[in-house]
Amino acid sequence: MSRSQWKKPYIAHFLQKKCVKSNKEDKIVLWCRNSTIPAYAVGLTFEIHNGKTFTSVSINEKMVGLKFGEFAATRKPYFFKKKN
Repeated sequence: MSRSQWKKPYIAHFLQKKCVKSNKEDKIVLWCRNSTIPAYAVGLTFEIHNGKTFTSVSINEKMVGLKFGEFAATRKPYFFKKKN
């Protein structure tokens, strides 16, 4: 179920301040995975927390409107073991 149209997308209150202050080279450390990626974050690099470590993600135009948490996997991928 998607978010209602009359509601605005959720963006953490401190995120805009950090985006405006930072340079393109700076990495912004982020714990809030549920925030929507705004248009003014394009070109910036974020360190998104996945519960254990931080994953580095650079934002492009295709990512606007999605959530930050979609780009930092929280679970270890499973690989099938090869038979000898």
